[in-house]
Amino acid sequence: MSGYKSDFLATLHERGFIHQVSEPEKLDEAFASGMVTAYVGYDATASSLHVGSLVSIMMLRWMQKCGHRPIVLMGGGTTRVGDPSGRDESRRLLDDAAIQANIDGIKRIFSEFVSFGDSGSDALMINNAEWLLDLNYIDFLRDVGRHFSVNRMLSFESVKQRLDREQPLSFLEFNYMILQAYDFVELYRRYGCTLQMGGSDQWGNIVNGIDLGRRMKEAQLFALTCPLLTTSSGAKMGKTASGAVWLNAEMLSPYDYWQYWRNTEDADVERFLKLFTELPLDEIARLAALQGAEINEAKKVLATEATAMAHGREFAQQAAQTAQKTFEQGAIAEDLPTITLDLDAGVGLLTANVQAGFASSNSEARRAVQSGAVRINDIAVSDPMMMLDRSHIGDNGVIKLSMGKKRHALIRPA
Repeated sequence: MSGYKSDFLATLHERGFIHQVSEPEKLDEAFASGMVTAYVGYDATASSLHVGSLVSIMMLRWMQKCGHRPIVLMGGGTTRVGDPSGRDESRRLLDDAAIQANIDGIKRIFSEFVSFGDSGSDALMINNAEWLLDLNYIDFLRDVGRHFSVNRMLSFESVKQRLDREQPLSFLEFNYMILQAYDFVELYRRYGCTLQMGGSDQWGNIVNGIDLGRRMKEAQLFALTCPLLTTSSGAKMGKTASGAVWLNAEMLSPYDYWQYWRNTEDADVERFLKLFTELPLDEIARLAALQGAEINEAKKVLATEATAMAHGREFAQQAAQTAQKTFEQGAIAEDLPTITLDLDAGVGLLTANVQAGFASSNSEARRAVQSGAVRINDIAVSDPMMMLDRSHIGDNGVIKLSMGKKRHALIRPA
């Protein structure tokens, strides 16, 4: 559906957020006629979310900007079970302390994107452990489980894929979709939440919640999913050769985060500007129209705006200035990513590249060295057995390690 009346759905449609919507006319009317409460759920499987979660986070941000109330639902309960969607094997089960530590890390991310409070369109952060951990199993089976058809559950894509590949699906994981549906009902009961949003792989789970809400509470609930993004070359968003693109600065520096966006493929610039910045659409159209080398200016704008959203404007501008010093002026910027190594004992070149995050293994680093992609103090090196020691330290007290034209780090002696 196009031609939405409500500011929120019109904005999402124009910027490319919408993949599927249940009953779009009714949902549009709800947004146009008053404040809507909606949620996105995030399981606490790591101490940070990564860029793959950013589309749904931006939907929550736009929701609040349009005068509606977003709920960030932390899966303190469902993380104990594990979502089987898109996986060929069971998730590693975490203990309570690990789950809580992960939730604490994720909380810091959302404070950059939405404003929390207790009134109006203030965002809420809720933990589903509040209702899941105290459930009585027999009562839950009678009151909730009876509304679910196993035949229908077996037809969901996340289940079918596991079974078609003859990968085991535990009874524990099979319960996940029931628990997620029950979350929706509880959020409706407690907070008047009528919309669940998420990635397109969650459509079946969300529709389950809509159906359960209708059966248990005669509630009118809605689903809205966003596309699961890949780059133009087919790479999954949020992953690089050296690991995940984390949103927490402790796990990925603002400079490296800026570099991730700066390295966007040309064909993705317009789409990513619409999804991951708040620039006006006419300005995005102007940037997307740049050709040849000028498209790099649009990438820098994307990098700076996306980094400002996640880490603040000051860190974004600092990252942009660091990049300019390093790449355009040929200088060693002191705020490049820095690692400390024991240069007295000597450190292998391959190890240094892995430690800097340039490669995920020694074999990957070896291939980069052999292809001529690795430089020490801006001089190409070709010996994968090379040892770095204090003799390589420059006048500025560091060793500059580079892979390709855009990845640099400083090595300081321990």
